Amino acid sequence: MKLSDITSPADLRGLSNQELEALAEDIRAAIIRTVAQNGGHLASNLGVVELTLALHRALDCPRDQIVFDVGHQCYAHKILTGRYSRFSSLRTLDGLCGFPRREESEYDAYDTGHASTAISAAVGLARARDLAGGSQRVVAVVGDGALTGGMCYEALNDVGSRKTAMMIVLNDNGMSISRNVGALSAQLTRLRVSRGWLGMKKNISGVLRRLPGGTVIHRAIQGTKNHLRSLLVRERFFTALGFRYFGPIDGHDIQAMERVFLRLKDLDEPVVVHVATRKGAGFSQAEEKPEKYHGVAPFIMDNGKTRGSDGPSMGKLAGTYVTELAEKDPRICVVTAAMTDSTGFGAFARQYPQRLFDVGIAEEHAVTLCAGMAAGGMRPFAAIYESFLQRAYDQITEDVCLQKLPVCLLMDRAGLGGEDGATHHGLFGVGMLRGIPHMTVLAPRCPEETRGMIDWFLTQEGPAAIRYPRCVPETEQPYAGFSLGRWETLRAGKDGAILAYSVILTECLAAAEMLETNGLSLSVINASTVWPLDMDTLRRLDQKGTPVITVEEHALSCGFGSAVAECCAREGLRPPIRMLGLPNEFIPHGSRGELLRRYGLDKESIARQVEGAIKK
Repeated sequence: MKLSDITSPADLRGLSNQELEALAEDIRAAIIRTVAQNGGHLASNLGVVELTLALHRALDCPRDQIVFDVGHQCYAHKILTGRYSRFSSLRTLDGLCGFPRREESEYDAYDTGHASTAISAAVGLARARDLAGGSQRVVAVVGDGALTGGMCYEALNDVGSRKTAMMIVLNDNGMSISRNVGALSAQLTRLRVSRGWLGMKKNISGVLRRLPGGTVIHRAIQGTKNHLRSLLVRERFFTALGFRYFGPIDGHDIQAMERVFLRLKDLDEPVVVHVATRKGAGFSQAEEKPEKYHGVAPFIMDNGKTRGSDGPSMGKLAGTYVTELAEKDPRICVVTAAMTDSTGFGAFARQYPQRLFDVGIAEEHAVTLCAGMAAGGMRPFAAIYESFLQRAYDQITEDVCLQKLPVCLLMDRAGLGGEDGATHHGLFGVGMLRGIPHMTVLAPRCPEETRGMIDWFLTQEGPAAIRYPRCVPETEQPYAGFSLGRWETLRAGKDGAILAYSVILTECLAAAEMLETNGLSLSVINASTVWPLDMDTLRRLDQKGTPVITVEEHALSCGFGSAVAECCAREGLRPPIRMLGLPNEFIPHGSRGELLRRYGLDKESIARQVEGAIKK
């Protein structure tokens, strides 16, 4: 059967084992081909092809419901649920999303994009079923990396105590994004060792059944198997929480997994099925370097090399500078949340392993850990993607800011997150932080300004957040130095002033150049101290009667423009005549350039809107 012939999982049920194995290879080829063209999550998706086939063979979806933790392993699921014809549009504007989306398909039971949420969501679906008198099965597919997040333990404790009927498939590939850390990873490693139990059991059973009287002996051995298994398979972690545990099972053996799923799917109690998979299976480069091929840009299929420029990110540049400073400042330490390399701190980890703490997917713990180290006299940096740091709002408020502790939040991927979509855009950081007392929010326009902000942080005693995008902004303006609370005029003009910060300044400067040809002279001001505001500059502009326009790659409803308007109202100053930013909605996936054009933040749109506001 061809992939194009599959319109739903029901089409899988009549296939032979040989046909299923061929289909698995076709799915892998489609995933590799599409990710090579569009970029995306490669290694995690290649590892779960057989697992996804087995689940859809055993279950009756969409009546039965599958929740994928994080969701970056859902490509095979999308292909098998009637979306193969559109799979080439993956992660493109208005194309298929790279994560499960309920609005995209009835087979996507729950939207995911951040780790450690699937068990809680699946329990909710299961209890909604029970309250409504339904009978559908609910399955959470969870990578062991997600189990480094505390939310999973809250859910496991709840499920086990209430005995809610559901299945957790533990996809154990030894990885999250960076290699797993912590006690749970060690526990699962011990479980992995017990694959030998499965092989031994199969071999002994086969031999005994061929011997005279072997069937009787086999039955006798069956009576002692639980005791023997408990010696070889250390499953007590899940059984102690109230789950029935089964496994580990070869996660690339479709038949074996299907048999287990069929036998367990109707149990009236919570069960864990532990499957062992290889991240990146079927693509040698991804198997050898699964971290590198977790989330990738478009690449050349023959050799796996990224297409085009693969220059350093702002996070990598920040990480390099912090590593340099750490040589002379023993107070500097770094905390990451399962993304040490992705946030640019791989070199720091290699050079100062005792001062780099990768806590797993546990952002709340990461921030409070930093608070504790700061209270102990250290100068900790928490390097976390902005959209992931949202989890730690309480810890930022209560543990860091309330105590005025010198913790620096390095908020990577601020602004539009591109093809990863709504769950990865960093569009709420300013609004999240500017209302918290004692917090300073900074946004550099270039690598040099990032370094200046880091230098400043190391000289003061309170908390700060430095928000920067993935890309390194293109700028021709020389760096004039960073001074807290003083905005920098990048371009002088008499007809109005554009206030902006970070990478969107590039579009603003280009827009000002375009308006110059139309007879309008605009200042462009770098508001790199996003909070607190530079009130001296705002008062000076008001005294001159200069019209002000704010521009930001952030949600308008809680961002920089709103802050300027609030402060102007409070101080009796003229408010901005126009505030440009992103609407109060979840922005879809697409390239940054496409999204800027769609939402009126590219240079042409900024120029048009600024001109209209000034000439109104």
